[in-house]
Amino acid sequence: MIDDLYSARILSLAANMPRAGRLDAPQGSAERVAKLCGSRIVADVVLDETGHVADFAQDVQACALGQAAAAVLGENIIGASSDEIETARDAFRAMLKEGGPPPQGRFKDLAVLMPVKDYPARHASSLLAFEAALAAVQQAQNRIEPRTSGADAA
Repeated sequence: MIDDLYSARILSLAANMPRAGRLDAPQGSAERVAKLCGSRIVADVVLDETGHVADFAQDVQACALGQAAAAVLGENIIGASSDEIETARDAFRAMLKEGGPPPQGRFKDLAVLMPVKDYPARHASSLLAFEAALAAVQQAQNRIEPRTSGADAA
């Protein structure tokens, strides 16, 4: 069963991390840590004028499973909206915790991590990259979108 968990595909994803590192001038950054194992991911993001991810980097210090999920994220995040990332994160979480189907669309390769569902102690580290990326995108959106107070409304 452990061979399913650390399949050749998962190990290959973990070994070939796309978009590794940090951005020089991100609009949003977020760090997430898995308390149980200490895995840590920092995500940096730049959004385009439509609010979609234009640039992305991630500093990943995680187990092979967290690295594999981050690799799927890094391969597919450019052009994604906040809603797409959130939907993928929610579907990924449901796949792991509730036995739901894998995410669809641009993040469908998360299906390779289906065996992780049988290892609850590994769920948090597997979800870290999506948690960090979504938080970074939300931070960037908050910085970009003009805010109006009730006093400004006419």
